[in-house]
Amino acid sequence: MSADSNRTPNPGDDDRDSGLDEFLSDVGALDAQSEADVLRAEAAEAKDRLLRSHAELENYRRRAQRELQDTLRYAELPVLRDLLPVVDNIARAIQAAEKSPDGGGLLEGFRMVAQQLDGVLSAHECKRIEAKDQPFDPHLHQAIMQQPVPGKPTNTVVMVVQDGFMLHDRVVRPAQVIVSKDGD
Repeated sequence: MSADSNRTPNPGDDDRDSGLDEFLSDVGALDAQSEADVLRAEAAEAKDRLLRSHAELENYRRRAQRELQDTLRYAELPVLRDLLPVVDNIARAIQAAEKSPDGGGLLEGFRMVAQQLDGVLSAHECKRIEAKDQPFDPHLHQAIMQQPVPGKPTNTVVMVVQDGFMLHDRVVRPAQVIVSKDGD
Protein backbone atom coordinates (compact mmCIF):
# COMPACT_ATOMS: atom_id res chain seq x y z
CA MET A 1 0.00 0.00 0.00
CA SER A 2 1.16 3.45 -0.74
CA ALA A 3 1.61 6.23 1.72
CA ASP A 4 -1.23 8.22 0.18
CA SER A 5 -3.75 5.42 0.55
CA ASN A 6 -2.83 4.93 4.24
CA ARG A 7 -3.14 8.54 4.87
CA THR A 8 -6.08 9.91 6.71
CA PRO A 9 -8.00 12.50 4.81
CA ASN A 10 -7.62 16.00 6.10
CA PRO A 11 -10.55 18.34 6.17
CA GLY A 12 -8.66 20.86 3.83
CA ASP A 13 -8.05 18.22 1.13
CA ASP A 14 -11.49 18.78 -0.40
CA ASP A 15 -10.72 22.50 -0.78
CA ARG A 16 -7.43 21.71 -2.53
CA ASP A 17 -9.12 19.28 -4.93
CA SER A 18 -11.83 21.80 -5.81
CA GLY A 19 -9.14 24.50 -6.35
CA LEU A 20 -7.22 22.16 -8.61
CA ASP A 21 -10.39 21.36 -10.53
CA GLU A 22 -11.14 25.07 -10.82
CA PHE A 23 -7.58 25.77 -12.02
CA LEU A 24 -7.78 22.99 -14.61
CA SER A 25 -11.15 24.31 -15.72
CA ASP A 26 -9.69 27.83 -16.15
CA VAL A 27 -6.75 26.43 -18.17
CA GLY A 28 -9.21 24.52 -20.38
CA ALA A 29 -11.27 27.68 -20.86
CA LEU A 30 -8.14 29.65 -21.82
CA ASP A 31 -7.20 26.94 -24.33
CA ALA A 32 -10.70 27.04 -25.81
CA GLN A 33 -10.63 30.85 -25.94
CA SER A 34 -7.16 30.80 -27.53
CA GLU A 35 -8.36 28.31 -30.16
CA ALA A 36 -11.42 30.48 -30.82
CA ASP A 37 -9.18 33.55 -31.26
CA VAL A 38 -6.97 31.63 -33.70
CA LEU A 39 -10.04 30.47 -35.64
CA ARG A 40 -11.43 34.02 -35.73
CA ALA A 41 -8.11 35.35 -37.05
CA GLU A 42 -7.97 32.63 -39.71
CA ALA A 43 -11.58 33.35 -40.69
CA ALA A 44 -10.86 37.09 -40.95
CA GLU A 45 -7.77 36.38 -43.08
CA ALA A 46 -9.76 34.06 -45.36
CA LYS A 47 -12.50 36.67 -45.68
CA ASP A 48 -9.89 39.32 -46.56
CA ARG A 49 -8.36 37.05 -49.23
CA LEU A 50 -11.83 36.36 -50.63
CA LEU A 51 -12.65 40.08 -50.83
CA ARG A 52 -9.32 40.85 -52.49
CA SER A 53 -9.82 38.05 -55.01
CA HIS A 54 -13.30 39.32 -55.76
CA ALA A 55 -11.97 42.87 -56.28
CA GLU A 56 -9.16 41.61 -58.55
CA LEU A 57 -11.68 39.63 -60.60
CA GLU A 58 -13.95 42.65 -60.92
CA ASN A 59 -10.99 44.84 -62.01
CA TYR A 60 -10.01 42.21 -64.57
CA ARG A 61 -13.57 42.13 -65.93
CA ARG A 62 -13.65 45.92 -66.28
CA ARG A 63 -10.24 46.02 -67.96
CA ALA A 64 -11.21 43.21 -70.37
CA GLN A 65 -14.48 45.01 -71.19
CA ARG A 66 -12.60 48.27 -71.89
CA GLU A 67 -10.08 46.46 -74.10
CA LEU A 68 -12.89 44.76 -76.02
CA GLN A 69 -14.67 48.09 -76.55
CA ASP A 70 -11.41 49.68 -77.78
CA THR A 71 -10.77 46.75 -80.11
CA LEU A 72 -14.25 47.05 -81.59
CA ARG A 73 -14.08 50.84 -81.76
CA TYR A 74 -10.77 50.90 -83.62
CA ALA A 75 -11.22 47.71 -85.70
CA GLU A 76 -11.39 49.78 -88.89
CA LEU A 77 -8.03 51.44 -88.30
CA PRO A 78 -5.93 49.15 -90.58
CA VAL A 79 -8.42 49.47 -93.45
CA LEU A 80 -8.48 53.24 -93.09
CA ARG A 81 -4.69 53.42 -93.11
CA ASP A 82 -4.67 51.45 -96.36
CA LEU A 83 -7.41 53.65 -97.83
CA LEU A 84 -5.79 57.03 -97.12
CA PRO A 85 -3.23 56.84 -99.97
CA VAL A 86 -6.19 56.40 -102.33
CA VAL A 87 -7.72 59.58 -100.91
CA ASP A 88 -4.40 61.36 -101.47
CA ASN A 89 -4.14 60.15 -105.08
CA ILE A 90 -7.68 61.31 -105.84
CA ALA A 91 -6.83 64.74 -104.41
CA ARG A 92 -3.71 64.87 -106.61
CA ALA A 93 -5.74 63.86 -109.66
CA ILE A 94 -8.21 66.66 -108.94
CA GLN A 95 -5.35 69.17 -108.65
CA ALA A 96 -3.86 67.96 -111.95
CA ALA A 97 -7.23 68.06 -113.69
CA GLU A 98 -7.82 71.62 -112.47
CA LYS A 99 -4.62 72.68 -114.25
CA SER A 100 -5.52 70.93 -117.50
CA PRO A 101 -7.73 72.91 -119.91
CA ASP A 102 -9.50 69.84 -121.28
CA GLY A 103 -10.00 67.95 -117.98
CA GLY A 104 -13.52 69.25 -117.17
CA GLY A 105 -15.35 65.91 -117.27
CA LEU A 106 -12.52 64.07 -115.59
CA LEU A 107 -12.29 66.74 -112.93
CA GLU A 108 -16.01 66.51 -112.15
CA GLY A 109 -15.80 62.71 -111.92
CA PHE A 110 -12.88 62.83 -109.51
CA ARG A 111 -14.66 65.42 -107.37
CA MET A 112 -17.71 63.16 -107.12
CA VAL A 113 -15.53 60.18 -106.14
CA ALA A 114 -13.71 62.34 -103.58
CA GLN A 115 -17.04 63.48 -102.04
CA GLN A 116 -18.28 59.91 -101.91
CA LEU A 117 -15.05 58.75 -100.27
CA ASP A 118 -15.24 61.59 -97.73
CA GLY A 119 -18.80 60.51 -96.94
CA VAL A 120 -17.70 56.91 -96.36
CA LEU A 121 -14.86 58.04 -94.09
CA SER A 122 -17.21 60.31 -92.11
CA ALA A 123 -19.76 57.51 -91.76
CA HIS A 124 -17.04 55.46 -90.09
CA GLU A 125 -16.06 58.35 -87.78
CA CYS A 126 -12.83 59.02 -89.67
CA LYS A 127 -12.41 62.77 -89.93
CA ARG A 128 -9.78 65.08 -91.41
CA ILE A 129 -7.57 66.88 -88.93
CA GLU A 130 -8.09 70.61 -89.32
CA ALA A 131 -4.59 72.03 -89.38
CA LYS A 132 -4.31 75.21 -91.46
CA ASP A 133 -3.90 78.32 -89.29
CA GLN A 134 -4.00 76.17 -86.13
CA PRO A 135 -1.27 76.11 -83.48
CA PHE A 136 1.20 73.30 -84.15
CA ASP A 137 0.30 70.19 -82.10
CA PRO A 138 2.85 67.36 -82.29
CA HIS A 139 0.11 64.85 -81.45
CA LEU A 140 -1.88 65.83 -84.55
CA HIS A 141 0.71 67.32 -86.90
CA GLN A 142 4.01 66.26 -88.38
CA ALA A 143 6.13 69.30 -89.21
CA ILE A 144 8.12 68.72 -92.37
CA MET A 145 9.43 72.26 -92.64
CA GLN A 146 9.58 75.61 -90.86
CA GLN A 147 9.60 78.93 -92.65
CA PRO A 148 9.30 82.56 -91.63
CA VAL A 149 5.88 83.97 -92.49
CA PRO A 150 5.20 87.66 -91.85
CA GLY A 151 2.03 88.25 -89.84
CA LYS A 152 1.79 84.68 -88.51
CA PRO A 153 2.62 83.77 -84.92
CA THR A 154 5.47 81.32 -84.40
CA ASN A 155 4.47 77.63 -84.46
CA THR A 156 1.33 78.17 -86.52
CA VAL A 157 0.49 75.78 -89.35
CA VAL A 158 0.74 77.83 -92.54
CA MET A 159 0.31 75.04 -95.09
CA VAL A 160 -0.96 71.46 -95.12
CA VAL A 161 1.12 69.24 -97.38
CA GLN A 162 -0.82 66.04 -96.65
CA ASP A 163 -4.11 65.80 -94.75
CA GLY A 164 -4.17 63.97 -91.45
CA PHE A 165 -7.05 61.84 -90.21
CA MET A 166 -8.50 60.73 -86.88
CA LEU A 167 -10.67 57.74 -86.08
CA HIS A 168 -12.84 58.78 -83.13
CA ASP A 169 -10.15 60.24 -80.85
CA ARG A 170 -7.13 58.35 -82.20
CA VAL A 171 -4.79 59.69 -84.89
CA VAL A 172 -4.77 57.43 -87.94
CA ARG A 173 -2.22 59.59 -89.70
CA PRO A 174 -0.86 62.97 -88.58
CA ALA A 175 -1.17 65.92 -90.96
CA GLN A 176 2.11 66.80 -92.67
CA VAL A 177 2.44 70.55 -92.29
CA ILE A 178 4.68 73.54 -92.77
CA VAL A 179 4.99 75.62 -89.61
CA SER A 180 5.81 79.31 -89.19
CA LYS A 181 8.90 80.40 -87.32
CA ASP A 182 10.49 83.66 -86.22
CA GLY A 183 12.03 85.57 -89.11
CA ASP A 184 15.77 85.62 -88.36
